[in-house]
Amino acid sequence: MNCNDVDRALREASQAEEQVIELDMSVPVDPSLPATLRQIAEGITANLRPVRPMAAKRYFFGALVGIFISFVTIGFYRMGAFAIAVMTPLQIAAILSGLGIATGLLAYSLVNQMVPGSRHRIPPMLLLVGIAITLTITIAVLFQFQHERHFWIKCWACIRAGTPIGILAAVPFWLVLRRGAILSPGMTGAATGLLAGLVGTSILETHCPNLDAWHILVSHLGVAIMCALVGLVTGLTAEIIGGRSVRRSNREFRALTTPPLKRNGKETT
Repeated sequence: MNCNDVDRALREASQAEEQVIELDMSVPVDPSLPATLRQIAEGITANLRPVRPMAAKRYFFGALVGIFISFVTIGFYRMGAFAIAVMTPLQIAAILSGLGIATGLLAYSLVNQMVPGSRHRIPPMLLLVGIAITLTITIAVLFQFQHERHFWIKCWACIRAGTPIGILAAVPFWLVLRRGAILSPGMTGAATGLLAGLVGTSILETHCPNLDAWHILVSHLGVAIMCALVGLVTGLTAEIIGGRSVRRSNREFRALTTPPLKRNGKETT
């Protein structure tokens, strides 16, 4: 490219700019446009709040595991560990190891759900189902199925003791999780509920001396399953409410940005 080519390119650019200016001047400008833009800007920034950068994942993981251990330890000392005295060493090691591994996997999954774009080594839904199935098989293998009188009365006693513990443990878990950006409230709610429910299950496993497999499945593991279902329903409800809010905001945005149509000389929206 020589000097003549550069000069020709500059002249063509200048002519194109003049044509654009003339085209802009020929288009009528809506006098209400600045007010409309201001309303759009106010609507977008109304709910914006300053946020602090998220801490590293390991801190959230440590917080979730620490909350779990703290609640189980408090329950251990307050309710007593009567089941430890009647279980065999194999039963103690297997059931506590299973609960510990499930807790670590759930905490790791929840930390990844807090950070959008994180990779999951195990899909969250598959993890929840896998933990429930694995614990069920472990209990069925370790303990014997027996027929006992007043089965439901005994089960209700453990459910009534373990469920409030799980609900109470869900509060600090939620306080940690709200520091992140949850994109799937339903899935995260189910995982949080299962983690909180495992707190109650762990306490019952060390406290209740009833070694009937049916009793453990229904009343001990049942506490974790019920808490997971409550968390799922809570998360889905929050997701539905949030979706309605987003759709309402979208309708308001379209109402502000869509120009009125003219029909027979009258403006219509």
